[in-house]
Order: sequence, then structure tokens, then C-alpha cells
Amino acid sequence: MGKIQNNRAWWLVLPVFILVAFSALVPLMTVVNYSVQDIFGPGQAYYVGTEWFTSVLHNEQLQESLVRQFLFSGAVLLIEIPLGIGVALMMPKTGVKASLCLILLALPLLIPWNVVGTIWQIFGRSDIGLFGWGLNALGLDYNYTADTVDAWLTVLLMDVWHWTPLVALLCYSGLRAIPEAFYQAAEIDRASKWAVFRYIQLPRLKNVLIIAFLLRFMDSFMIYTEPFVLTGGGPGSSTTFLSQTLTTMAIGQFDLGRAAAFSIIYFLIVLLVSWLFFTAITQADKEK
Repeated sequence: MGKIQNNRAWWLVLPVFILVAFSALVPLMTVVNYSVQDIFGPGQAYYVGTEWFTSVLHNEQLQESLVRQFLFSGAVLLIEIPLGIGVALMMPKTGVKASLCLILLALPLLIPWNVVGTIWQIFGRSDIGLFGWGLNALGLDYNYTADTVDAWLTVLLMDVWHWTPLVALLCYSGLRAIPEAFYQAAEIDRASKWAVFRYIQLPRLKNVLIIAFLLRFMDSFMIYTEPFVLTGGGPGSSTTFLSQTLTTMAIGQFDLGRAAAFSIIYFLIVLLVSWLFFTAITQADKEK
């Protein structure tokens, strides 16, 4: 006789499916419904097909925001990933110093996003902010509220300060998971520090770095609160990223149809880039 399967455990998973349906699927289907309609008010909606998608794809403001978003996310990844690896390599392995470093690294991650923007808004002021005052004291004409480059660099520096600890903590956990036998063998072979990093540490950090890359890309590509609090998207539109453009369109202009179409394209871009990167990395690993 075949073994009788007990499927009662699926009842324990049912609440999760219900929760996901209400927190993700239902809002997603609502957005899809809005994206193909022109909404004038309660009970006043007209089917427009793909008109909003066409309008969004040909919108110059959205195209500029998309370019700024890719530039910002690319800069974030190029700075935070190597910097996080470097910080993790310099941290003590055990003892009180290691615990202290972990606590200090985790502190920026505990600060709410709107508070981070407020901190850097004050920190960058030339009259009372230590950072802005210090740069001006050195003879640099720094003003993030009026200069486009200063505003951009300040937002980037703020994000690096806030989220590099996450990359460092992930890399630190990956480094601590490497068996000590590998280091002992490298010491016997008199391998240099670069050789240890190149052939032992970096290959075994790959899975951790994939997670760090995906987390930082998705989060940086959807950044909203910090630059909105710090610069309000200015000066001009230099720090107006996709999320702020979408919010202005949906709430400020109450253009729900176009905003819904834009949000779907936004979601697909994040999903596509993340999938392409993950596929490329895993495929390269299989070829080895």
C-alpha cells in the first residue's frame, strides 16, 4: 500500500496566502484596473486601453527622472558594495571590539528614513551644519539648496552613510562563515592578503553580494523619503527621482490613470533589472 499523505499542514499556510492576496495581489490588480481607465470621480471611469502607457513612455519629464534614477542607483552600487566589503574586511573577528563595531554599524540602519533626511538637511547647512560649515571654512562654495552638483552629491553621500552598513554587515556575516581551515592553508602556502581575498574570501562572498546588490538596487531605485526631505527634489528637478515624480502625478495632480500605468512600468523595470542581474550571476557560476 502507498503511503497516505497528510495534507492538513496546508491549512497552516492558508493564512499566509490570504495575507499576501490582500497586501499585494489585490492592490496590484487595482492598479492594473486604474491603468486602463480614465477616472473622473466615483462611478465615472472610461476604458482607454493602453493610452496611459503610451503617454507615460513619451513623457519627457518621466524620461529625465528615469535617467537620474539609473545614474543614482549605479553610483550607489559602485560606492556602497566595494566600501561595504572593505569595512567588513577591516572589522575585528571576535571579542568586544567586534561587538562594538557591529553595534555602531547597525545604528544608521535603525534611524527612520524621514529622520535621516532631516539630519542631513541640518548637517549640510552652511550656518549651523557641521558638514556645510566645514566645507565653506575650507574655501569651498558649498550650498546644496542652490547648486545642482552639491545637491546631488549630498543625496548620494546621505545614502552611502545610511545604507553602507547593511552591505558591511552582510559581508561580515559571509566572511565569518568561511571555515578557518581555508585561512590555515593559505598561511601555510604563504599567500598574500590579496591572494586570500581573491581566491578565498571573494568567491565565498558571491551569494551574499548578490543579496546585497539586489537589496541596494531595489531600495535605491525606489528612494523617496530621504531626498524629498533633504532637497524637495531640487534645486529645479535635479534630485527628483521616479518615486517623487510618481507621487506628484498621483497625489498632487490626481492623475490616477497615468500614475497607475507609470507605477506598473516602474515595477517592471525593477523586476527586469533584478532578474537580469541574478540570471547573469547564476549563469556565470554554472559555466564555471
